Amino acid sequence: AEQENARLRDGRCPGHRDSARDGQQLARGGRQEFFNVPSRKRAPSGREASKWNFESTGYQELKSEIITEIPASKLAPQSESGGTSQSPDCGMLEWVGEPVTFQKADSIVGRYGVWMKDPEPVPPHSTEHIWRINTVGTDIRQLYEYQDLDQFMKGHTSKVYLLPEPVESTGATVYRGSLYYQKRKSRTLLRFEMKSETILVRKDLANAGYRGVFPYSWGGYTDIDFAVDELGLWVIYSTSQAYGAIVISKLDPSTLEVEQTWATAIRKRAVANSFMICGVLYTINSYSNQNAVINFAYNTNTNSSKALAIQFENRYRYNSMVDYNPAEKKILAWDNFNMVMYDIKLSKM
Repeated sequence: AEQENARLRDGRCPGHRDSARDGQQLARGGRQEFFNVPSRKRAPSGREASKWNFESTGYQELKSEIITEIPASKLAPQSESGGTSQSPDCGMLEWVGEPVTFQKADSIVGRYGVWMKDPEPVPPHSTEHIWRINTVGTDIRQLYEYQDLDQFMKGHTSKVYLLPEPVESTGATVYRGSLYYQKRKSRTLLRFEMKSETILVRKDLANAGYRGVFPYSWGGYTDIDFAVDELGLWVIYSTSQAYGAIVISKLDPSTLEVEQTWATAIRKRAVANSFMICGVLYTINSYSNQNAVINFAYNTNTNSSKALAIQFENRYRYNSMVDYNPAEKKILAWDNFNMVMYDIKLSKM
């Protein structure tokens, strides 16, 4: 981890790897006025995923990717306004625990997916409710609802919503009573209100790549990724203007209007996934390496970046979704049919 951290800090490319060993690359240009984040090692688990033949599902998987740097001179300019407002219970990520498995999909349509909890629920829902979408297929419209974690573990749904528009990939999230997701084969962002079971807002995300233009390293049309943290609703994506570097936009949850945008220096195809905590973007270097690393952070509060080496376990070796729940201070993920949760530790501000 120390050698990888040094490579990332120097901006050197560790070389070409196949999709089972994701490339790791930080581009030059990020400022280093950040914070010191220690890492914590732990013994890897011996559990492995089953082998599957997976073809003709209408899904994209990247087989190989040569990682290149994004010169600082080519990055999109930062927003003129200052950073986001901090929450009093915020901190910097220091440690991620071992994954705990709560559910496993029983068919091939659940190899990839997204499972979610609402950190700020609206009646009749509560923080106990869980939602799930299996995302393998070409016309994904079913949103499964569970009353609580016990019913989720037993596979007992309380309701199934039929979405008016099909879902693209694993970037959806639930926030304040609405499902936010990307419409299939488009850069259109949708807000689906569960109480009325209608789409209240449709909004194109200007210049955002979609349909495999700027996905995460595992592919899956993961160009546009919603995220929620203590500060609100975000979307993570890239544009041609940013030369494939990760772009972060803060969204108004009611209107999906972009409130503020930040351009990072890390190439989106070079990371396996990302999530937001307290206004800080964290990226993961591999979706298939069991002993992966959270390798980069971009702080929107200070417009600064830093290379990291925080251990992150992909127990089942194909992690297609990673999201943070600010109400419970936990990370939720979908790892090769398995829905898992991680404890985390944040530093004190």
